[in-house]
Amino acid sequence: MPASPSASEPDPEILDLAFGALADPVRREILSQLDGKTLLVTELAAPFKISLQAVSRHIQVLVRAGLVTQERSGRVSRCRLNAGPILTAALWLNHYSRYWQSRSDTLALWLDSLSPPLRTVADTPDEDDD
Repeated sequence: MPASPSASEPDPEILDLAFGALADPVRREILSQLDGKTLLVTELAAPFKISLQAVSRHIQVLVRAGLVTQERSGRVSRCRLNAGPILTAALWLNHYSRYWQSRSDTLALWLDSLSPPLRTVADTPDEDDD
């Protein structure tokens, strides 16, 4: 049994569910559609060339991951984005940014060493100064 997360570390189950849900392009597009909006399942399904049932299954994965909340009223189902698990995942990823940030800085220095310095307008001699 895995150890429970400390106060500084996110719950591994939240990360597993969030990254699993975000791994699919259809689900990422559904989240993009929900950005700042509440939409019906039929509205979410409209742009896709898959069945309404398939879109509903994708939505259920997002609901289980906590990324989408769904409100039902009879046969009508409205969906809304819940970005909390995305923030949890982003904070977890940010912890590792030092690895790619240092490499980006090294790449920038190397690229600077390859290219000649750019001349600015102030460095350009005036043609009238002859």
